[in-house]
Amino acid sequence: MSQSFSAIDHTHMAQALRLAERGLYTTHPNPRVGCVIAHGERVVGVGFHPRAGEPHAEVFALRDAAEQARGATAYVTLEPCAHHGRTPPCADALIAAGVSRVVIAAEDPFPQVDGRGIGKLRAAGITVETGLQRDAARELNVGFFSRIERGRPWVRVKLAMSLDGRTALANGESKWITGEAARADVQRWRARSAAILTGSGTVLADNPRLNVRLPEAEGFMPPLRVVLDRRLCTPSDSHVLDGTVPTLVLHAPHAQPHDPRFQAVALAGVAEQGGALDLHAVMAELARRHIGEVHVEAGPRLCGALFAAGLVDELLIYMAPLLLGDAARPLLSLPALTDMAGRWRLRTVDRRVLGDDMRLLFRPAA
Repeated sequence: MSQSFSAIDHTHMAQALRLAERGLYTTHPNPRVGCVIAHGERVVGVGFHPRAGEPHAEVFALRDAAEQARGATAYVTLEPCAHHGRTPPCADALIAAGVSRVVIAAEDPFPQVDGRGIGKLRAAGITVETGLQRDAARELNVGFFSRIERGRPWVRVKLAMSLDGRTALANGESKWITGEAARADVQRWRARSAAILTGSGTVLADNPRLNVRLPEAEGFMPPLRVVLDRRLCTPSDSHVLDGTVPTLVLHAPHAQPHDPRFQAVALAGVAEQGGALDLHAVMAELARRHIGEVHVEAGPRLCGALFAAGLVDELLIYMAPLLLGDAARPLLSLPALTDMAGRWRLRTVDRRVLGDDMRLLFRPAA
């Protein structure tokens, strides 16, 4: 049955979504959730979920509203939980507070919730309506929904390229293709991700730190650094082995570390396929570790392999106004096509200018 929402409903849910965004860098592995409690146009309580292990958005909003929650409408961006995890059920808290109506943006597919929160509220006589700004709520938590519904993380591949589609000179030099504004923007995408993934080839060539350098992300949980290193050949002086940031090195099942610096990181074997790590097995392992959003910064071979395997959900491309020539390295290494019918189609999600560069966000076309 279709539901009709008022302009007031839309206004309050939009505020709840803005509140949820305040947990963009901090809630992993939990979803980002916001809550607004109101009587008509008058807001009496607001809250958002700051980080895993702390109270959920509804609890903060109910504390803010106090006795004024009775008879009010609660606007929540995700279905209230109905189970005891690290915190008590939010559905119970809403019932105890005496709210008369709950408007939910998106249903929660987590098996211990998945309609149980809605059912508990309705059983208590509370009017429950769902679907208001559902797409926006799901978009805010693409990694959470991907992990629960598909059993793998949401994969975003970041690439910086010249106008002629090149990512580095033939000798591997790539610093810097883009300007400061673009590089600062990358830090924000890193910060919102649960993991930053690269390959051993990129570690050998660039020795990246794969950390987040972003003042406004103070207090956040640093993303897990993930290195695909089939034979455990990462050099001992690599930044990814320095132990400063949680790091996971995925390798072939029978590979053995010979360098003591591997003791500073976590190691896990995954299956191989065709002389390389099985990328589907890699993603399944990351999902098992509650990784929702993966930010990939790697070379054209690994990025191309992920894309060809159907594991890339987004391409985040920074395009600089310069040319590097035919000998420079390509954007992605993909199988050769024999006709145009096999071309890979993308749809543009977003485009914007950052300094002299352009940022383009693409997703595979359905």
